[in-house]
Amino acid sequence: MSIFHSLNTSASALTAQRLRMDVISSNMANIETTRGKMVDGEWEPYRRKTVNLQPMEGRFSSMLNAAIGNRDRSAVGYGVTVSRIEEDNETPFKLVHDPTHPDANAEGYVQMPNVDPLREMIDLMSATRSYEANITVLNANKAMLMKALEIGK
Repeated sequence: MSIFHSLNTSASALTAQRLRMDVISSNMANIETTRGKMVDGEWEPYRRKTVNLQPMEGRFSSMLNAAIGNRDRSAVGYGVTVSRIEEDNETPFKLVHDPTHPDANAEGYVQMPNVDPLREMIDLMSATRSYEANITVLNANKAMLMKALEIGK
């Protein structure tokens, strides 16, 4: 295990949480975009996007076995990575009655994106708190490494 292993782990978490915040920002920016993409010749509203995170290496069981000494200890805690960014196809679009809107259907309803501002703000707060926690861990690791260097003086 490298002396910088814990710093790399925190750095991967910071990168993942930053991307998560970027995707949430994109969702909020497109909250009223009725023409997100073309599907079968017709415009479809913007679909909410979500970020899926996963451990960088191996499964939890392999990391647990490594931690308790059944395998190579260097396999413990490789950090996190973004496995994919996917669209939310489960939440339906919102229907808003606005007959004057250019994208209104024959009954006067407009399909609006499936982005819920409250949900996005909660996700943003969660990502921000995770980011801040990883900054704290990174600073603690840096302080420990600096103290270790001072011992050598």
